[in-house]
Order: sequence, then C-alpha cells, then structure tokens
Amino acid sequence: MNGFFKTFFASLLALVIFIVLGILILIGLVLSATSVDKPIVGSKAVLVLDLSNNFKEQTQDDPFSVFLKKGDVEVPSLYTMVRMLRFAQSDTAVKGVYILCGNNGNGFAASEELRKALIDFKASRKFVIAYGEAISQKGYYVGSSADKIYCHPQGGVDWAGFSSNLIFLKGMLDKLEIQPQIFYAGKFKSATEPLRETHMTEANRLQTSVWLGDLYSRFLYAAASSRKIDTAKLRSLALVGAIQTAHDAWKSGLVDGLKYDDEVKQELQNRLRLREKEKINFVSFGDYSKAVDDDQSKGENRIAVIYADGDIVSGNGDNEQVASDVFRTLIRKVRLDKTVKAIVFRVNSPGGSALASDVIWREISLARKAKPVIVSMGDVAASGGYYISCNADSVFANANTLTGSIGVFSIVPNLQLFFKHKLGITFDGVKTAPYADMGSMGRPLNETEKRFFQAGTDSVYHTFTSRVAEGRNKNISYVDSVAQGRVWTGSRAVQVGLVDRIGTMQDAIDCAARMVKLKEYRLKEYPEKKNLVEQILSSYKKSLSNDLLSEEIGSDHLQLIKELKKVKGMMGVPQARLPFLVEIH
Repeated sequence: MNGFFKTFFASLLALVIFIVLGILILIGLVLSATSVDKPIVGSKAVLVLDLSNNFKEQTQDDPFSVFLKKGDVEVPSLYTMVRMLRFAQSDTAVKGVYILCGNNGNGFAASEELRKALIDFKASRKFVIAYGEAISQKGYYVGSSADKIYCHPQGGVDWAGFSSNLIFLKGMLDKLEIQPQIFYAGKFKSATEPLRETHMTEANRLQTSVWLGDLYSRFLYAAASSRKIDTAKLRSLALVGAIQTAHDAWKSGLVDGLKYDDEVKQELQNRLRLREKEKINFVSFGDYSKAVDDDQSKGENRIAVIYADGDIVSGNGDNEQVASDVFRTLIRKVRLDKTVKAIVFRVNSPGGSALASDVIWREISLARKAKPVIVSMGDVAASGGYYISCNADSVFANANTLTGSIGVFSIVPNLQLFFKHKLGITFDGVKTAPYADMGSMGRPLNETEKRFFQAGTDSVYHTFTSRVAEGRNKNISYVDSVAQGRVWTGSRAVQVGLVDRIGTMQDAIDCAARMVKLKEYRLKEYPEKKNLVEQILSSYKKSLSNDLLSEEIGSDHLQLIKELKKVKGMMGVPQARLPFLVEIH
C-alpha cells in the first residue's frame, strides 16, 4: 500500500509540475510574440490596405493569431485605420497606399469611412494604387477611390448589382410540426418573417427595396465620381449584364488596366524610383500604427469613446456583445469621472434584448445630464441599437448606415407535436395557478395567454417609441409613422429626423470637443483593453473552436449556426433587433 501511495503522489506531483511548466512556457511564447521591437517604417514606405481584413470598432488583440498563422497579432480598428491615413498624409516616410481590393470584409458604412479617408489622403499628392484579381462590388467601392485601379487579366469585376436574400424556415417548421407563436409590433418588423412566412411580405419588400436602392445609388455615385463615368451608364452595365470578363471591365472604363501582380509591383517600383532589384518597402497598417506616434492628445481633459459593438444582451455577455450589466457600470464610471468632459458613443449593433436596451438607455440619459453625449453610428445602429442611441445630444450616421427598425417582437415556441410525433415524448405536470407554465415549449398558448404576450409586446413598443419621441423631441404619433419596424439608411434617417447629420466618427469627436469648448484633449477608449492573461484565456478557446468549425463546415454555415444560436436566445424575451441575417451581395 505504501508503494501505491508513493507512486500516486509522485505521479500527481509530476502532473502538477508539467501543467505549471506548460503554462509558463505558453505565456513566455505569447510574451515573445507580442512584445516584439517597435517596427521601423523606413524610407519610401507603401502602406498596404488589405480590404479582406475586417476592421472592427476596437483594436482586436489575439495573442494566439501568430501561432495559428492568422496574420498580425493586433488587428487595427476602423478608427485607427482612418487616423493612420490622416497621419500618413504628412509623414515624409510614406509615399503611397496600395489597396488589395479583391474582397472587402467590411460593411458599407465602414467602407464609406475608409473611402473618405483615402480621398483625403490623395490630397497630399501621394499615390494610391488598387489591385484585385477578382474584384467584388464592396471591394470596388473602396478601390475605385484610387488614382489607378487594376484587375488581373483572367480575373474580373463583379458588376451585377446588389441583392439581399432571406432564408425562410416556415415550410421546414411546418413539416417538423413546430409552431413558433410569434407576437410583433410594427408592420415593417421583418425579423420574424422567416419563421412565419414563406416569402417576403409586401411591407418588407418595399422597405428592403428602398434601403438597398439607396446603398446601390451611393455605390454608383461613388464609382461615377471616381471614374468620370455617368451613373446612368454604370447602371445600364449591370442591367444588361455587360461586365462578364476582365476585358469587359477595362473596355467599359471600370479599371485602368489588366495587369498581373508583378506588373503592378513594377509600376509601384517606377513611382518610387527604385532600381530593378530593390524591394518595395510594404508596411502593414498594423505595423505602421505601432511604429508611429500620432497621439496629438494634450491636456488633462478627456473625451471618452465608448464602443457598443455587437448584439445587445442582458447580464455580462461576452467580448462580442453589448451586455447591459457591463455597459451600465462602464457608462456610470465615465459619467462620474470629472476628467471626462464629453462622451462619444459609437454604436454598431443590430439590437437585441429590449430590456437590456432600456437599461443602457437609462445610463445614457443620466450621462447626458452630466455632460454632452454624441452618438456615432457604424454599419448598423438599428432597433435596440437605435434604442440606445436616440437620447443623445446629437446623432451622427454614415450615409450607408442601416438604422431605425423601431419595433418589437417575441417568439414562444410550441414543440408539443414535434416531441410527440417525431420523438415520442409527451409532457405532463402539476401547477398551482392557471398561468404558472405559460410559455412552456411543451404546450401551445391559449387565447388568453396569447393576448398577454401581444399586450406585453405592444407595451414595449409604446415604451420604445416614447423614448424616441423624448430623445428626438418629436410627438409620439410622428415617431410611430416612421417607426413600425422600418429600416432606414443614414441619409434617409436624417430626412425623417431620426439622425441629426451625416458624418464619420471623427466628425462626432470634433462635435463633442466643440460642445465643451476643448481645443486640447485626450481620447479614452472603453471598454478598456484586457491584460495579457485575460486575452489568452478569452481568445484561445474562441480562436481554436471557430477555426476548427469553419474548416469543417465552411464560414457561411458557421455564420448560420451562430444566427440559429441567437434565435434560441430570443425565445420568450421581447426583442428589438434586425432580421437575423442581412446579407448584401
């Protein structure tokens, strides 16, 4: 027996030592990967803007990306990209920008901010060259701002027009004998259509046609202004399907030439006046942001920038959600901070829980009494995203922002027949009151219970429109006329009074500074960055699981699974959110 215990404890000690050493080695590797020397820009630098990267609202730290071969450890934020382009205008080390515009992983509003920043950069008389093997429409939207845009001779330019499609699940649910039991307020509130219809309702078709048409018109106008081609001609190219090959794109004036990668690099060498075998000094924006000091902040006064990026949920949520408990504490902290003179609230959210939205709305309302609050809208600030935005002193949106969608819905699934007929499962129980099991998935709602749920949905909608009316200084009947769940682009939202002005995040920051009469200030970003250990713990599991799933089932199917998971989280909870998938092709 003594021999057994000796062996057992020796093995246990070895295991503990192995785990501790493993953790220390892992931390050492991550430290060595993340604490590299400050990059050197060098001379005749060309900044590389790879549009396939998704530039999120806040800089994303992923210490494991270096091991998973995913590129830079730190992915610059959208605002960092814009700020770096502005700084590069006067940086003598930077001679130009090279845009890889095949794919574009960013939304139309984010692309709009990048495009504006590139046009401003061109004012410095430094060159901007864009290249793509097969150029998508979103890629072209940004890439066409360049001095020259080139396409691979065997590639092409997508010029088919925009489309937005929904997947309708009602037929499948009927076959499975699953009854969604849906309650909603707002005739345009289309988030539940895939569960209750087999095709788009006329109201949804109307609103989608309008906002999609707005995005497309702005796309054509941007291309026309850059390429000096009439918008009518550009539209006709899509109507007749004229652009089928790279040669078609060149012949129609959409690109300046058909070139291979080496030929584009040769042009860059010529512009830089490099010798034949001299390498081009390409610098990523990730390295450039670390190499230069563009912080022109001065003084003790601060403007807080709070990023609300993701679905709005109750509780603590995760890093990619706008969690009510987290943001309530965060906004309160900023409100009570005497060194913070104004708040810029950057909202990029399709909404979510109506209750969580109201919790955040309350904190914004209290903060506004203490100091100016300016909202800057990103790609989408709709439904709950608009709920938390509507009570600011001033609201900025990009022209391509999707906003509004002031409406509410609830889903209570009835799985009784599915379980009984498909799985052979039945339910029974005891209750002390008639409605004690109301909302149970094991039975359908009766008529009284349905009235309760619809009344609750209508009540939340009334609260929502009341909040908007108060924040926008409108009467509630007018708000209802532009609400009803309808989605608006930023440009139309200005016209109907839901947004104050079109502008970028920098415009919102400038407005905040003017309101408190600050010429010198520091920016303080929230939520604050996590320390290294927190980054490791939060990023490893997510990076590994996402990569493995994406590799097995594909990124599109992974996104669908994530959306279905969101739907599960909506059950029985009033929701103020956009349709689960708004895909534009």
